[in-house]
Amino acid sequence: MPAITVENPLTLPKVSAPAPAGDTPAARRVLTTVTAPTGFEGEGFPVRRAFAGINYRHLDPFIMMDQMGEVEYAAGEAKGTPWHPHRGFETVTYLLDGTFVHQDSEGGGGVIRDGDTQWMTAGSGLLHIEAPPEELVVSGGVFHGIQLWVNLPARSKMTNPRYQDIGGGNVKLLTSPDGGALIRLIAGDLNGHSGPGITHTPITLIHATVTAGAELTLPWRPDFNALGYVLAGRGSAGAERRPIELGQAVVFGTEGETITVRADARQDSHAPSLEVILLGGQPIREPMAHYGPFVMNSHAELSQAFEDFQAGRLGRVPATRAK
Repeated sequence: MPAITVENPLTLPKVSAPAPAGDTPAARRVLTTVTAPTGFEGEGFPVRRAFAGINYRHLDPFIMMDQMGEVEYAAGEAKGTPWHPHRGFETVTYLLDGTFVHQDSEGGGGVIRDGDTQWMTAGSGLLHIEAPPEELVVSGGVFHGIQLWVNLPARSKMTNPRYQDIGGGNVKLLTSPDGGALIRLIAGDLNGHSGPGITHTPITLIHATVTAGAELTLPWRPDFNALGYVLAGRGSAGAERRPIELGQAVVFGTEGETITVRADARQDSHAPSLEVILLGGQPIREPMAHYGPFVMNSHAELSQAFEDFQAGRLGRVPATRAK
């Protein structure tokens, strides 16, 4: 799981948690943990549905998140998605291992590799495709990443589409006071530091590597919800040390100024550290009508999205497929 790393995290800026203020609980407690079911997406690549079974009131403004892989393809096996539409939300694809090519009907797109992120604001609508490059299909190789869907508020549903290519080298790297955790801040603000992702909906998105036996406590905005998802390794979450492991999501409560995760002292050789996605956002608290590739505020808006797609108003497939 290469992503972006550094040889000595102690050279990085440190993130410190605030002292408790008054009667406010210092650490958010864990409300629940869930194990992600497995499935297939697109042309058949394996995914874990990270947030399946979690009530939307705990997810808002996030809609869903898939862990794509980790899978090692043999020659000729690598798969992607066919051309498909989106409207009303943003997709965030963060790649830990492998290569993916994105192309959309608005002219956006590019190639992302280890540690890169592609941030697509579908807004008023577009068509796009994600596929492995030809060389990966021919030779095979490891593929591993996540795709997160972030809702847009009603005022931004029909905003112009936008594509952000966030290279792994642009991610803000931070560490815990003892250097036991490497924090990759992809979007949002944390302890006075900002990630490169530009968002319509206020969120924080982090990939943290917590070394065996270490603990990570982060300050957290009081108006944000808080979620975690384990990409690899074993550990615990919250003040009560709720056990968590690969493929499990954790929902933190809303009271408290910090969130905490710990890595077990003993890890598997394949995953020597706890690899965890930590995210939170300001709930939109608006009606949501979601069906397939469209996320709107009403069924009438969903019907309009389907009508616009069928009429070609969400764009046309370019003459050549992304290579």
